[in-house]
Amino acid sequence: MKIALVGATGLVGGVMRKVLEERGYGDCTFIPAASSRSVGKEVQFAGKSYKVVSVEDAIAQRPDIAIFSAGSGPSLQYAPLFAEQGTVVVDNSSAWRSDPDKPLVVPEINGDVITAHDKIIANPNCSTIQMVMALAPLHKRYRIKRIVVSTYQSITGTGMKAVQQLRDERAGVPADKVYPYQIDMNLFPHGGTFEENGYTTEEMKLLNETRKILRDPEIAVTSTVVRVPVTGGHSEAVNVEFYEEFDLEEVRRLLAEMPGVVLQDDPAHNVYPMPLFAEGKDEVFVGRVRRDESQPKTLNLWVVADNLRKGAATNAVQIAQWVEARFL
Repeated sequence: MKIALVGATGLVGGVMRKVLEERGYGDCTFIPAASSRSVGKEVQFAGKSYKVVSVEDAIAQRPDIAIFSAGSGPSLQYAPLFAEQGTVVVDNSSAWRSDPDKPLVVPEINGDVITAHDKIIANPNCSTIQMVMALAPLHKRYRIKRIVVSTYQSITGTGMKAVQQLRDERAGVPADKVYPYQIDMNLFPHGGTFEENGYTTEEMKLLNETRKILRDPEIAVTSTVVRVPVTGGHSEAVNVEFYEEFDLEEVRRLLAEMPGVVLQDDPAHNVYPMPLFAEGKDEVFVGRVRRDESQPKTLNLWVVADNLRKGAATNAVQIAQWVEARFL
């Protein structure tokens, strides 16, 4: 296998290198690529040092798979150039997620939508991935009518500069602000950019991507995205209304049986998901499972996952594994 990683020097790119190693790609022909300002830098992969090349150089090497974690601009520019020569692109940006001709994939849920003809495959937004991982088995059994979700999103979703801003603020030194306000000892309801309807782009992703992945355009979703001074992962308070009545024990069983989901639901012993314990793990953790007593057929869940792992790098590498196993 010949694998290119575009955005190899970024925060998510570093995690992707680690996940590729963990999942058996240490012996692949590895091509780290990045923007011109990073060309020539060295990155570590599988115990070896590699020099970062330009994206054009990576294209010329004709990799089997190119994993992108470089933002929507480079993805729109370069992904088609990889695809034209037969490389399968797994893109972690928002560039292709809404394209009806591009599969948007969480392998445990809808890997079957990928065909041998698909050369650009979209990796969903981190918040969407962890939410649909918890909801997919419940949707299959009870069918979802409406979702109300509030997210508590780690600053790692914004990248290394955001992490540095938090560290500087906690150290009491001048900080370069990635966010419009300080993040330490604060939180703010602002993820992405605001749209005309008053929602942010991050909030609209939860609507559009959930419908596409679960293959149900009628699911209603309303959300509020909140950025919090946490580095371990994203958390979500999810309120979900079903068409069918549910049994709580069956809900817990369905969650426990879902591949990639870990049920942590023993509040009597203070067992519930937290970023503190999700950090560095691939699983999606679900707890605080309880009935919404204000209306029928409605459930509350607390969902936590490391946004750099399952929310980005791990899911992308899983897509690559899915493609390799079936089409390469």
